[in-house]
Amino acid sequence: MPFITAEDGTELYVKEWGSGRPVVLLHGWPLSSDTFDDLALALADAGFRAIAYDRRGFGRSGQPWGGYDYDTLADDLGAVLDATGADGATLVGFSMGGGEVARYLRRRQGTRVDRAVFISAVVPGMMKSAANPEGVPPDVFDEMAAAIERDRAAFWPKFFRDFYGMGMISQPVSDEVISWSCAIAMQAGLHPTLACARAFATTDFSADVAAISVPTLILHGTADKTVPIAATGRRAAAAIAGSQLVEYDTAPHGLLASHKAQVIADVLAFVTDGRVATPASDEPEQVIQTVLDPVPGQATLI
Repeated sequence: MPFITAEDGTELYVKEWGSGRPVVLLHGWPLSSDTFDDLALALADAGFRAIAYDRRGFGRSGQPWGGYDYDTLADDLGAVLDATGADGATLVGFSMGGGEVARYLRRRQGTRVDRAVFISAVVPGMMKSAANPEGVPPDVFDEMAAAIERDRAAFWPKFFRDFYGMGMISQPVSDEVISWSCAIAMQAGLHPTLACARAFATTDFSADVAAISVPTLILHGTADKTVPIAATGRRAAAAIAGSQLVEYDTAPHGLLASHKAQVIADVLAFVTDGRVATPASDEPEQVIQTVLDPVPGQATLI
């Protein structure tokens, strides 16, 4: 089943590896489902059914003019779950994909879903505001959109260097990963690229995350320059009762590549046992676990 049809007729490219309990993977902007291949392979090898698809407008999916709002994107996720018969699924949303997970869980009341994982996710919102003082100023997104319209092929190399935390000394990924990411980004249509950037920049997911009731794991790098943890991951943990936050010390945004082994281990532990192990006491900076009380906002660090 390489393609399924969304409610408005848009064709969505889907790939399924393995068999067993389903784990549905939602990729980040401006990439495709191929960026989940390492995690999907590990899940399939561990006895799970990994389902990944290209968001409308990206990768091998159709590029319609409309439908880049989160309600429609969440309905696309619903169409994938329905077409694949993925019951009792774990949803894994990376970056922009976390918004689809959160919106789906509220819009469809968690139908077909048992667990959720947010990796470097944009929820509960990125834009700076009185309610989100650690957020990103609006002019940053405006400048990014202008640069993409001016010359997106020139924009991507610098963007992905920040995305993966590349510096003079720090080299979490190879230059080839940067080139590969740029090539995937150029597969997307210009209009979908800009429309989705507006969507993840401006959408407030506060009501969505507050409604999440399934067991939830949040993975986020403390040095994420693309989706700052203070504006997103930590706020999400405070809003989702019973969630578990794992902070990757000094890690960047692109954890699927920069911290591949750790992400695979944490996701496999969560989908298997429902928890990620507490870090060793002699390495307190490596990972911080946040376990929430039943009342949202009452967090205890352990």
